[in-house]
Amino acid sequence: MSDSYLRHYAGARVLVTGGAGAIGGNLSRALLDAGAAEVTILDDLSSAARWTVPQDPRVVLLVASVLDERDLKRAFAGRPATVFHLAALFANQNSIDHPEDDLMVNGLGTLKVLQYAHLTGVERMVYASSGCSVYGKSPLPLREEFLSIDLATPYQITKMLGELYANFYRNFYGVQTVRTRFFNSFGPGEIPGRYRNVIPNFIYWAMRGEPLPITGTGEETRDWTFVGDIVDGLLRAGAMKEALGEAFNLASGLETRVIDVASWINEATGNKAGVRYIERRKWDDKDRLLASIDKARSVLGYEARTDLKAGLGQTVEWFRANWRDIQETARF
Repeated sequence: MSDSYLRHYAGARVLVTGGAGAIGGNLSRALLDAGAAEVTILDDLSSAARWTVPQDPRVVLLVASVLDERDLKRAFAGRPATVFHLAALFANQNSIDHPEDDLMVNGLGTLKVLQYAHLTGVERMVYASSGCSVYGKSPLPLREEFLSIDLATPYQITKMLGELYANFYRNFYGVQTVRTRFFNSFGPGEIPGRYRNVIPNFIYWAMRGEPLPITGTGEETRDWTFVGDIVDGLLRAGAMKEALGEAFNLASGLETRVIDVASWINEATGNKAGVRYIERRKWDDKDRLLASIDKARSVLGYEARTDLKAGLGQTVEWFRANWRDIQETARF
């Protein structure tokens, strides 16, 4: 399939909530490359920093919350044609430690964004859900029709809640929504920290010469997906008419052991400290994760094109290039 879907964004005004994060920042850069006239980023910088925001005169950064009515009015004032709603309180452990904040940001925040999308006539809203969350213990590979209400954390519950609100606003108000489900995203742009993903944290500790902490045995598998592939899936979901009203897994369609990822990172960074094993977290009840990308492939023409080791190499290089800023802003 050609890249004709990118022409959809030429001259367009787009709002990206959570646009300073790894996925949002890379998405914003891709929108600019596609010729977007204006990209408004609404982000409270709770898990990102100003230096991760694309530097371009077409970017409008609002350091703001999806819970604040005044901030949302400013974000929607330019009447964006497309909204990518990525803002969230991330992720599982954070939601256990702060369940009320999780409900407010991921639940009420999503509801408010949908309200403004409806009031301002947004053409399409793409909602960032989590495939690692909404499926529970469904059989592998995880397919879009296999959902579960037996979920393990508040984050998983509120990500499902966001999907339900997106469906309601589409069915009742006609807001054109698309739901995308991410799997173990990684890549340049993610600042490591206590509540962040394992790969940036592994790279951070490896570059400091520390052993990488593995929760469990290391034999657990995950479906790691390079951020550039997720961005491509988002752009397709935001442009193609076949996506409307649908849900799509954005994943690699491959499962890889945690111990293998740790070993590759230690090799790439020259870390001799190895790994250490710590107790598995109570909510972490999945030994394996593997998504089916058949639907995204057939409907959107999506493919995960980035090899895991190549993506890890790009991420390590980003860490090296930005090491001083990363050390100053990492949140542990």
